[in-house]
Amino acid sequence: MAKKELKLPKMGESVAEATITSWLKEVGDQIEADEAVLEIATDKVDSEVPSEFDGTLVEKLFSVDDVVKVGEVVAIIEVEGEDSNEDDEIDNSSDETEEVERAASVVEDSVNQAKSDTGSTSNYSDSSRFYSPLVKNIASKENISLEELESIQGTGLDERVTKDDILAYVKDKKDGKINTEQTQQKPVSEPKTESKAPASTPKIDTPVNINEEDEVIEMSRMGKLISSHMIASTQTSAHVQSFIEVDVTDIWNWRNKHKNEFQKREGEKLTFTPIFMETVAKTIKDFPKINISVDGDHIVMKKHINLGMAAALPDGNLIVPVIRDADQLNLLGMAKKVNDLATRARDGKLKPDETQGGTYTVTNVGTFGSVMGTPIINQPQVGILALGAIRKVPAVIETPQGDFIGIRYKMFLSHSYDHRVVNGALGGQFIQQMKKYLENFDINRSI
Repeated sequence: MAKKELKLPKMGESVAEATITSWLKEVGDQIEADEAVLEIATDKVDSEVPSEFDGTLVEKLFSVDDVVKVGEVVAIIEVEGEDSNEDDEIDNSSDETEEVERAASVVEDSVNQAKSDTGSTSNYSDSSRFYSPLVKNIASKENISLEELESIQGTGLDERVTKDDILAYVKDKKDGKINTEQTQQKPVSEPKTESKAPASTPKIDTPVNINEEDEVIEMSRMGKLISSHMIASTQTSAHVQSFIEVDVTDIWNWRNKHKNEFQKREGEKLTFTPIFMETVAKTIKDFPKINISVDGDHIVMKKHINLGMAAALPDGNLIVPVIRDADQLNLLGMAKKVNDLATRARDGKLKPDETQGGTYTVTNVGTFGSVMGTPIINQPQVGILALGAIRKVPAVIETPQGDFIGIRYKMFLSHSYDHRVVNGALGGQFIQQMKKYLENFDINRSI
């Protein structure tokens, strides 16, 4: 018999850690190769972690809601028919750190209430910083005060305190390397944000009147993340919008002409989205200063054009998969990429890295009948485009023989941009150029 380590797999260069949302297998369960053992969540997408081998789950090293770094061992699986070797054997050394880890495995609600005055996990809720249940359990077991916990420099995402951070602190404290009195005199640290409001701006908590008939529902994890991200964006960027109406009659007719042939040949639908995404990528090449990010007092010019495509999920939330190097795709390639990402987004099959690294975002508010919208910028980008509904409207048509009224298909483009670095001229010229490309669409092109 051999014991194998199940590690949190690499999920892309930009993903360093994930939160365990549920265990699909319990200790003692039989597991087949490629069978999902647990579910995890990054800040953008949920996914599963499969086993690499057949065997029996003998140990779970983390609990639900724990934050795990890429490469960390999350479970031990016992495999039959193999001899143990040095690479497979699990280190059973029992130093101080491992003793603390074992103590930390106790669930949060089992912490002795008698410690409530000296360091129970309930006291840690007073902090504006996020701490995982595991970190709070370790802090409670080791009688670490909130002031001490706040003083720990986190190495996780957004300087979050990880298990390794607090275990290192515990070890240093036991070794006498930390002066507790000095630590407790330090002021409580503020969570790091991309842009802090002025000190004179008070935080306003609006009271909510809840009646007996009202139902109180906990926000989903993704809902909380979206809420936080949107608030941070409005506090970071100076949002300005420009709007323009576009005649897409030629595109409407071209799509109707080719959609049945495309579905028969490719086995999937031809929507308007790839046409718009192709045009956005083309327009960004003309205006590269839209494809930037702000880093303090510096502007980062992005080399790649990676388009985020906002997609609605069945639960009502949004997710933004990214089309990398969108300017290098022809219309057929763009159509296949759009359909693939949209389908896997709805089915919850996106990989964590497929929602990272966007440089500009497009959202289709017209899907739900909206004529136009004022979307919030997806940080750290500086622009986002909303596609309004395509409407059949009467319009003035200019011809050499004179003007007349005709039926045309039109839509609005709504461009939100960060006025710190994108002025009104650039923001307006961007969608003006996109209008030009769309209204001069080549009706003779094939796909």
